[in-house]
Amino acid sequence: MTIESKNLGMAILYGVGAAFALAIVASFIFSILLRFTSINESSLTYVIMAVSFISLFIGGFISGGKGKKQGWMLGGGTGILYMLIVLLFQYLGHDSLFSLKQWIQQGCFVVTAMMGGILGVNMNSSRNA
Repeated sequence: MTIESKNLGMAILYGVGAAFALAIVASFIFSILLRFTSINESSLTYVIMAVSFISLFIGGFISGGKGKKQGWMLGGGTGILYMLIVLLFQYLGHDSLFSLKQWIQQGCFVVTAMMGGILGVNMNSSRNA
């Protein structure tokens, strides 16, 4: 394993870690809102979806910024690793695979993380220029 591939792998891990950290914080906030207000879960569906996309975009952005090149690959790797972890959690914890709707949603998460990775590389290179 070369130094470069190790750095790219670490960048992906940083991005996935950031995406999960943001998702955990958002889940905590939403659970407090649901517990202590009269808001029901169905009214937050689109807000939760938007926060999920934002967290994957930021995760891709961080991985692209850390890797400094090949942002589409770093963001895609971040999105795919995130998807695999969620799939394993759902399969091992709930004994079910993704539905078609969930596959589409996860595919959109991967694309969003890729866009974040591309932007992360470009923002990093513009600061260094």
